[in-house]
Amino acid sequence: MKFLKKLGVPYLVMLFVCALIIIVSESLFLSGNKLHGIFIGLWAPMLLGLIILFKLVDNGSK
Repeated sequence: MKFLKKLGVPYLVMLFVCALIIIVSESLFLSGNKLHGIFIGLWAPMLLGLIILFKLVDNGSK
């Protein structure tokens, strides 16, 4: 619980969205839409990079 409080609600929402993107990407890829699955699958690392960037900016301002 302490970890979740330290992480914050916006970051938890972004992590949930990343997990959802991975699930959608996998289902598209396995259903035959390989290019769509790869395209959508690239969004998750981008969002994770944004989470890292926002945390670094937030820690730098404190």
